Amino acid sequence: MTAPTAPTAAERTFQGVRRPDGAIGVRDNVLVLPSVICSHIVADRIAANVEGAVSTPHDHGCAQLGADNDQTWRTFLSLAANPNVAGTVVVGLGCEEIQSEDVAEALQSRDVPVRELSIQGVGGTDECVRRGVGFASELAAARSDEAATAGLGDLTLGLVSSDLDATTREVADPLVGEVARAVVDAGGRVVVAGNERVTAHPAAARAATVGDARDSLAALLDRHDGHPPRASGVGRAARDRSFEDATRSWGGLDVSAVVPYGDPVGIDEGLALVDAPSRFAEATTGLAAAGANVVLHATGDGVLTGHPLVPVVKMTGDEGTVAALPNDIDVDATAADADDVLDRLVDVANGRECCAEAHGLTEFAITRVGPSM
Repeated sequence: MTAPTAPTAAERTFQGVRRPDGAIGVRDNVLVLPSVICSHIVADRIAANVEGAVSTPHDHGCAQLGADNDQTWRTFLSLAANPNVAGTVVVGLGCEEIQSEDVAEALQSRDVPVRELSIQGVGGTDECVRRGVGFASELAAARSDEAATAGLGDLTLGLVSSDLDATTREVADPLVGEVARAVVDAGGRVVVAGNERVTAHPAAARAATVGDARDSLAALLDRHDGHPPRASGVGRAARDRSFEDATRSWGGLDVSAVVPYGDPVGIDEGLALVDAPSRFAEATTGLAAAGANVVLHATGDGVLTGHPLVPVVKMTGDEGTVAALPNDIDVDATAADADDVLDRLVDVANGRECCAEAHGLTEFAITRVGPSM
């Protein structure tokens, strides 16, 4: 008897949500976005009272300077435009640097369904929660219930490999790379985080061969060269290895674009490098802002948390981590091949909860450019 063959890229389909701009969402959540640290508890309470709503608690939006403030602003706008988001309620305090009404106005100009309110503007915490629940419920009720059949070519797959442990480099990352190539071959986009692999390595400049991407990569290297390096185990490990070894999760793909943190990706297919660190929460927020609708995370020690906006498929190549955390790891890279991972990604895109979602574990953070007040 002939063994069954794995489905082709065209045969792997899922039911997503098509947004007005043509992008495909794999979740259909209402985002309750605090525009400042001071309103994040209220945002959490609003989201907790509306089915299908998620919040993104953070410590930004106030007393930030220059480029740091600009990056937070860009990240807010891009997250609200992620294809997994059906609409956004912006919740402010009223006296912050990044005003909720300014964020809402910018989103409205981009045709993002949006509502806005501030704690000071409506008369306090209780009233803000009450009205916010009403706004979030309105947006939830207005969500499209029409599913769209989509495939690997409709994915914007986010990749983060948060360490360079031996099991990650030798087992998990090569498998991630195979998956990345499969998505790109199907016409999809892959966005990768982990700028330490680039900024720490003298051979990084050759990662991009296309003119615009090469120039953008050179600008990224110059920008980081002018700042003191952060203590990073990934950066130290990358310097001690070949560039190919440090970037196995890229699947040998050329960098087709370099994306500033907080910006959407500007290519229709291929691999783009997001100027984001390997630290999971900051990396995944940068990938979600770039437009990732699902993230594949390679981790040696088993970072358990997911992200509020995008499902995160956890993979490890460490047998000890699999044994210790069997219900928190989605893919055991020691026993899987690329087809297994693609099947898992399609299942998750079809609505199946990944492990972090099943446990309700999320973490959200925005990376910082420099010091804040």
